[in-house]
Amino acid sequence: MSNRLLQAQSPYLLQHAHNPVDWFPWGPEALRKAEVENKPILVSIGYSACHWCHVMERESFEDEITASLMNEHFVCIKIDREERPDIDNIYMDAVQAMGLQGGWPLNVFLMPNQKPFYGGTYFPNEQWKNLLANIADAFEKHEDQLAESAEGFGNSLNRSETEKYGISAGRKLLEQDELAEVMAKLSAQIDPEWGGMKRIPKFPMPAIWSFVLDYGLATKNKTTQEKALFTLRKIGMGGIYDHLRGGFARYSVDGEWFAPHFEKMGYDNGQLLELYAKAYQVSQDSFFLEKVLETVAWLEAEMLTNEGGFQAAQDADSEGVEGKFYTWTYSELQELIPDEMPWFEKLYNLKSGGNWEDGVNILFQTKPYLEIASEFGMTEGDFTTKLIEIKSKLLKIRNQRIFPGKDDKILSGWNGLIAAGLIQSYFATGQQSMLDLALKNLGFLKEKLYLSGILHRSYKNGKAYTPGFLEDYAQVIRASLMGFEASGDSTWLDFAKELTDCCLKEFYDESDGFFFFNNPAAEKLIANKKEIFDNVIPSSNSVMARNLHQISLFTYENKYQEVATNMLGGMKDLILKDPGFLSNWASLFLEQLVPTAEIAIVGKGAKAMAMALKKVYLPNTIVAFSETLTENAPILSQKTPDSAGNALIYVCFNRACQRPVSKIEDAISQLPSLA
Repeated sequence: MSNRLLQAQSPYLLQHAHNPVDWFPWGPEALRKAEVENKPILVSIGYSACHWCHVMERESFEDEITASLMNEHFVCIKIDREERPDIDNIYMDAVQAMGLQGGWPLNVFLMPNQKPFYGGTYFPNEQWKNLLANIADAFEKHEDQLAESAEGFGNSLNRSETEKYGISAGRKLLEQDELAEVMAKLSAQIDPEWGGMKRIPKFPMPAIWSFVLDYGLATKNKTTQEKALFTLRKIGMGGIYDHLRGGFARYSVDGEWFAPHFEKMGYDNGQLLELYAKAYQVSQDSFFLEKVLETVAWLEAEMLTNEGGFQAAQDADSEGVEGKFYTWTYSELQELIPDEMPWFEKLYNLKSGGNWEDGVNILFQTKPYLEIASEFGMTEGDFTTKLIEIKSKLLKIRNQRIFPGKDDKILSGWNGLIAAGLIQSYFATGQQSMLDLALKNLGFLKEKLYLSGILHRSYKNGKAYTPGFLEDYAQVIRASLMGFEASGDSTWLDFAKELTDCCLKEFYDESDGFFFFNNPAAEKLIANKKEIFDNVIPSSNSVMARNLHQISLFTYENKYQEVATNMLGGMKDLILKDPGFLSNWASLFLEQLVPTAEIAIVGKGAKAMAMALKKVYLPNTIVAFSETLTENAPILSQKTPDSAGNALIYVCFNRACQRPVSKIEDAISQLPSLA
């Protein structure tokens, strides 16, 4: 038995291709069927690595009786939220407008005209069957009432975000004391014991810690810097981190970073890789370097394709059990590493009866290596050497287990995040292989997913599909700008500019000064949404605004800065009110308040100088270099080397340059601060 999903590319949709449910993919065929037969539509949205999506499939979508109810009364549509985040955004908003809790799987009931009237997330089978029967009965007997309700939710969805939140784009002055207020509000929400925000479950939220770190550096306030570094230490020690292989799970279900949902997503790991690289640059703490090296090793070993793209995610489940691949029984470890067990047990808080459910242990570090080493009479160096050996041994054994499922599609926006993480890791470590990986990835995106002037969202089996969303453009633009800084190859600046001009043409809404998430011309949906709040991924509008700010400095074209400045002005009041979900906007606030340093280096030795500058983490700077005189980037034009042809460093603000210098420390001394 199979259904129409058998033709899909998405691993998530293919997982449902043999359900007895008569699933349709989202598209004209399903929508037309609903209209012709006057049937309500059931839209069920999930993703490959989602634990409760798998549970609902086993309980309900594989059940013949449940499937017959669904097939008889509904047109059933399955959507991979990672392929179609635009549709997911619309119906997630609708469910929340109904006063219901959002999450995945997301199950939403629509009228034949696509307007929603009811929804929810995971339903146990008995409850789901009752709900299906009740909605089928209500549609048959009270279709007019459901239509009226759907009309109300449809109107709500069509209210623009700028109208809903009273956002009015335009120039607004930014004050230093207001930014201090933003930092104070964030600080009040930070968990002083475990780091992260005072919320359960705990998500890493990289955009918050990136802002906190940058603000601490801008104000030269070590206490503020330490708030970010403390959180990153706690995350890196927690069960949310894969201590054997590298890479981070999506979130922890508790407040201590202990027990994760074990899925590993490309978007988290790209952002956290970049953040840990910055933490290492700031602190020179080998702990942060370890996380960078291990996470790059995981990406390369388990997520990289031969073409240079990174696959989307690894599931939480293997053999139908969440976390089975990653956890250990005490007796299993005792048998494998009997001599090292005393210190290994202490390091990772292992218990003979298990430190988690079903008698298994999650590796969970709460004390630094030095403390454990001292307790067992070892130097930290000897301890680290032993630990690497044991981790390698256990990893080889773990790799003989049945691996979790993998979502092997390639998403352009998530690859942009990973490429950015790799480039920052190159800046931090100087390892050329990391830059090579990133540039190969960008080359892959440019060649395989950017077709006929359109960046595509997804790629699998040699085929790009689904026109990209603002998230995809914004993240690839950002990575391309970093690629230009790292390589000096103007191809990447030109690519970033080309994609930016496409966004201004296709996604920009002149009526309010912000960008749509979806291209309204690509497909007619019941609503065109704008993503403005930063969450586990920074909002596509905030990333785009920061891109525009940077591109204006690289290209000396004011039109980009005008759009960015007006966007930030519109967001100012919201940033002051709730910075926890607007921290990437706060980072742009910081970049506007302290003028961004435009650093141009021209002459013999320019690349070495540029990389020496980038090795020190200097937020709010952009760097361009060339060994020879060049006009290939406006930021480099009319910059000359010294009389012997050796490189000079030009530190400029708003296109006005300071005295050119030949030493890194002299250039750094020309950078402004808020101290």
